[in-house]
Amino acid sequence: MGKVRKRRILETFIAFVAGGVAAVEFVYHIIFHYYNFPRYTVDITVIAIVIAMLCTVAWRLFHGEKGEETEEPKAEPISFPEWKKSIVVLPFENISPEEGQDYFCDGMTEEVITDLSSIHDLRVISRSSAMMLKGSKKAIRDIAQELNVQYVLEGSVRKAENDIRITAQLIEATSDAHLWAEKYSGKLDDVFDIQEKVSRSIVGALKVKITPDEEKQIVARSIDNVQAYECYLRAMGELQRGSEESTERALRDLQMGLNIIGDNVLLFAGMGLVYCSFYETGIRVKEETLTKAEEFAFRVLRLEPNSSLSYGLLGRIERFRGSAIKALKHFKQALDIDPNDSQALFWLGLEYFWHVGRPDSAKPILDKLIDLDPLSPLNHVVLGLYYRWTGEFDNALKSFNNVLELEPNSVLANFWIAYTLLWSKKYDKAYALIDRMAKKESSDQMNKVFTGWLLFLKYALKGEKSRALESLNEDVINFFWSDADLPFLGAGGFALIDEKKEAFRWLEHSINKGFVNYPLLSEIDPFLENIREEPRFKKLMKRVKHEWENFKV
Repeated sequence: MGKVRKRRILETFIAFVAGGVAAVEFVYHIIFHYYNFPRYTVDITVIAIVIAMLCTVAWRLFHGEKGEETEEPKAEPISFPEWKKSIVVLPFENISPEEGQDYFCDGMTEEVITDLSSIHDLRVISRSSAMMLKGSKKAIRDIAQELNVQYVLEGSVRKAENDIRITAQLIEATSDAHLWAEKYSGKLDDVFDIQEKVSRSIVGALKVKITPDEEKQIVARSIDNVQAYECYLRAMGELQRGSEESTERALRDLQMGLNIIGDNVLLFAGMGLVYCSFYETGIRVKEETLTKAEEFAFRVLRLEPNSSLSYGLLGRIERFRGSAIKALKHFKQALDIDPNDSQALFWLGLEYFWHVGRPDSAKPILDKLIDLDPLSPLNHVVLGLYYRWTGEFDNALKSFNNVLELEPNSVLANFWIAYTLLWSKKYDKAYALIDRMAKKESSDQMNKVFTGWLLFLKYALKGEKSRALESLNEDVINFFWSDADLPFLGAGGFALIDEKKEAFRWLEHSINKGFVNYPLLSEIDPFLENIREEPRFKKLMKRVKHEWENFKV
């Protein structure tokens, strides 16, 4: 019905009926009766009018909105060089006699991954996917097949007080042949030299050519003090937990590292990540939090002007501030420096199809992201959202279900499955899923917030306005209003219950935050149908369309 209304098909039909009746009356009374033309003249007139009407209606249905064709801007050409070889570095096994050394083993894994990722001819599975295999009992060949890689590196770390021993072996997955194996022993202060030796040995065994710049990156050490390095590793482990307490501990560990060695790129970048996490998780949703994150990003730039870490941080900060253009620019700068930066790939792909409505530009970025980081649940959420935005609902549901295979209790996956089912009018399935989520007892704030929003939609679609509004407590409203990506959903929700003034308040808020996805707002989102004929909506769409068509990074 939206397409029918938007393209004025009903008005066209009425005009043809009225005009057709007048024409037939004229032919019947004047041409047939007065001039004595044959009877079939009237029949021919009727047939001609019907054919003309059908042709005009068909043209309006399949061409342009209200007689005006919207030409989608051409996608920016985005391409990446092809990889020649591929490898996954499995998490090093912790065989230390002391407890609490997992963070050190994980740090060793991450350093080797970082070294190898600097080689552009080599596809290296990212840290987040590699860590999903921690403790896995799968066969090497099965892991390689699942990740579509040729080589697998595995090893172990033993740390006892000041002594370390590291073993590593490189395996060709198809033949299960061991291409290289080595043991390294030394003192804790030797850990950086050992990491470099491991990376160099792998490069040599794989017979990969490296450029002088890639050579420098393998040799370079962002932290050359073991105690400060341990502070950084502990902080990154705490940051992965995502709670307020663990994020505060990460902040303390990073500050401790800075107290030991002073200004440092990696520690400053870690501080920036902590403040971004404070903001993103709703712990400190204030401008001063973003200012602190930005301060550390600029400190990184002053120490290392060509740092992908700083530009990645600045991109996330600008997302929170609602500046899509600045965010995209920074994420592209990060990728120019490090084409294998999975975080930059994630955010750049999301920005392209979500905020600025350029799915063609997003797809190659998302494809590369999945190649590098195939086991990260969040990446499959984003891929599902891409398919949802492009109207490929079956592929969207498939991607969201892939998330549930990796993370069975994923709130995000279930939220977007329900949303996709509602959009595709599979209400019974959607309502059943929403009810299951609502019945599940959970102390998780995210689960409560997303379930509350889904209940709001469920009752809105069922015409139960009062129950819909009861589902929106203060926490739900504040979360969706302040989120960098979600405010436009509020416009659709309130439009469903005919609260048009509130719908426009959310819509304008979303647009002011940089959401200029014209195809989505003007046509794709079914929940906005109730306000699309409003003069205020049309005025907003003129602004959005102009920004969408003229968007440049």
